[in-house]
Amino acid sequence: MPTFMPDELAQRLGSGLLSFPVTHFTADLAVDEDAYRANIARLGGHAIAGLFAAGGTGEFFSLTPEEIDILVRAAVSSVPTTTPVLAPAGLGTRQAVAMARSAEDAGADGVLLFPPYLTEASPAGLGEYLRSVCESTSLGVVVYNRANAIYPARVLAQIAVSCPNLIGFKDGIGDLEAMTRVHATLGDRLVYIGGLPTAELFAVPYLELGVTTYSSAIFNFLPEFALAFYAAARRRDGATVRRFLDEIVLPYAAIRDRQPGYAVSIVKAGMRLTGHSAGPVRPPLTDLDHDESALLAEIISRASILTQELNPALTSVAGAAL
Repeated sequence: MPTFMPDELAQRLGSGLLSFPVTHFTADLAVDEDAYRANIARLGGHAIAGLFAAGGTGEFFSLTPEEIDILVRAAVSSVPTTTPVLAPAGLGTRQAVAMARSAEDAGADGVLLFPPYLTEASPAGLGEYLRSVCESTSLGVVVYNRANAIYPARVLAQIAVSCPNLIGFKDGIGDLEAMTRVHATLGDRLVYIGGLPTAELFAVPYLELGVTTYSSAIFNFLPEFALAFYAAARRRDGATVRRFLDEIVLPYAAIRDRQPGYAVSIVKAGMRLTGHSAGPVRPPLTDLDHDESALLAEIISRASILTQELNPALTSVAGAAL
C-alpha cells in the first residue's frame, strides 16, 4: 500500500531534489539486488524528495518486467518511509498498464510514464496512452515529456480533468516556450520536474517557469554537491550557481556529450570512482574509456573541494523545505 496519496505525492516531489539511482549489475550483467538495496539505503539517508526506481538513469530500457519488479520492491523496502518511491511504466499501452499495476502491488507511491516504444503518435493517441495508465491505477502518475512523446498543453489539460491521479509533468525536451504554455494552462494542477540529461544545466531558467525540482543523476555519486547546487538554485544564489556550472557541471557535460548514451555511462563511472561501484552498463550502452574516466576523476575532486569551500552549510539548506 502506498504511503503517499497522489495529492500528497505531488506536494512532496515538488519540495526538494529527486534521486534517480542507477541499477547495479554484476560483471555478467545480471541485476545485483543486494548491492542495489545497499545503495538505495545510502541515497535515502540524504534529504531527497523522492526516488525513482529503474528509471532512465537506472537503464529502464534494458530491464525485463521481472527485473523492474525486483528493483521497485527493493527500493520500497530500502528507503525511509518518508521517501516516496516511483516506478517506471512504458513501452506499449498494455505493457505500461501492466507495469503500473505491478508498481501498485509492489507498494510504490507513484508511476513515471515513459514514452511508448519506437513509434510516433498523434497528440490524441498520446493522450489515450496516458489516460489508459492513469485509469489502471490509483497511484499518482508523472508523465515524461521526451523523445517521441511530446504532450501539448491542451491534451494534458483534458487528461487532468478526467484523471485526478495525473499529478506531474517531467520535461526532457528543454523547449521553454512549450514549458511556458503547459505551466500557463495547468498552473498548480501539476508538479513540474526538470528531466533533461544533467538537469542542473536548466535548473535556474526552469525555476522561473514553476519547475521547482529536477532529477539529479550527479546525486548518485556526488550527493553533497548535488544538494548544494539545488540549494543555491532555489535561493537564486547566482554567483554560486555560476561557479558550480563553470567548474563542475559544464566540464561534466562535455564528457557526457562525447558518445550517445553517456548520460548513463558517466554516472556509473562516477559511482565507480567514488567507491560505490554499480558494475558496467548493459549494451547497447558503452562504458567510459580510461582517459574519460581520468577527466571525470578530476571533476569529482574539484566538486568535493568546491562544495566545502563555498559553504559547508549549503548541503543542509536543500533539506530545509522537506
